[in-house]
Amino acid sequence: MLTDRQREIVRSTVPLLETGGEALTTHFYQIMLAGHPEVRPLFNQAHQQSGSQPRALAHSVLMYAKNIDRLEGLGNLPAQIINKHVALQVQAEHYPVVGACLLRAIREVLGAEIATDEVLAAWGAAYQQLADILIGAERSVYEQTAAAPGGWRGARDFKLSHKVAESAEISSFYLEPVDGGAVMAHQPGQYIGMRLVIDGVEQRRNYSLSAASNGKSYRISVKREEGGKVSSYLHDAVKVGDVLQLFAPSGHFTLKDGEKPLVLISGGVGITPTLPMLQAALPTGRSITFIHCARERKVHAFRDAIDTLAAEHAQLTRHYCYETVQADDGVDAQGHLSAAQLGQWLPESRDADVYFLGPKAFMRSVKQSLRELGVPEAQVHYEFFGPAEALA
Repeated sequence: MLTDRQREIVRSTVPLLETGGEALTTHFYQIMLAGHPEVRPLFNQAHQQSGSQPRALAHSVLMYAKNIDRLEGLGNLPAQIINKHVALQVQAEHYPVVGACLLRAIREVLGAEIATDEVLAAWGAAYQQLADILIGAERSVYEQTAAAPGGWRGARDFKLSHKVAESAEISSFYLEPVDGGAVMAHQPGQYIGMRLVIDGVEQRRNYSLSAASNGKSYRISVKREEGGKVSSYLHDAVKVGDVLQLFAPSGHFTLKDGEKPLVLISGGVGITPTLPMLQAALPTGRSITFIHCARERKVHAFRDAIDTLAAEHAQLTRHYCYETVQADDGVDAQGHLSAAQLGQWLPESRDADVYFLGPKAFMRSVKQSLRELGVPEAQVHYEFFGPAEALA
């Protein structure tokens, strides 16, 4: 249990984390991934190379240190971490590995004069406190998921029944359980975890569920990422009839019940979780504004489906914005989505529930625009696995 002295020590490291947290977490990942191959599948190497994963961890460590006296100040961060861990099937035995490597990184990056035995003991106790919280919460989720109708624990075999090209970059994968049983219902906006072995190396990824829950199958829609090992494998190698291993649905970026006007804003492949949100909201009769931004028409997935829904439901209004426009594209705006353009498309009353997802620069712009346009911050929802400051 953390003592008052240990809390004081952890708080005292905040300035160091603010200036050198990313160097610390980068070194941490280098140590852990080199020395513990058993945890490598849990970490996306593309995110390692881009630096997004070290930055995200640096942010989490800093926020934990800042809120060591009042963990409620962490807000949605613990729920976000727990859901990501569950989707990738992080287990209790992984935590000691992470803890040992983190303490070693602190000592090696900060040096023995700063990272004294007392400092390491304080951070060891702080880490154990957080680990115990996460382990307990994740255990509870695993148990609830296994007990749910159609639920399961660990990996479950699913067969690819259909594979559909939705755009020049995005394909949908329809997955049915090999055992023929029911599948757990998912909330609009959730994702599933996937385990694959590519060239003898295990890989794990999360993919948003892009269709409403039906109790029989799942659909994910995957963008081919340049240099993406797993996305390229799914697009090029996986064929109808192949078997993939899935972990049960997870995620806290989900559509909440409400009567206020609903606004769904997406960029690129960020459209995928908004599709089941739209499907769930339409029967409620609430007013819905659907906004999607893409580079050009050929990479805009699900346009025909959205157009059909808009023609069938008077309460649904859709707007499209492309960076590059051809004469017959039939879009509503060209270029990047500006605050002025967004303001024209939002409901006249800014008292709306807004959900948005897309590339980081897109999300940063949308978040700022919504603030400028007066949408209540408590009614703005998004999912971004990284430092919150990156969207400030």
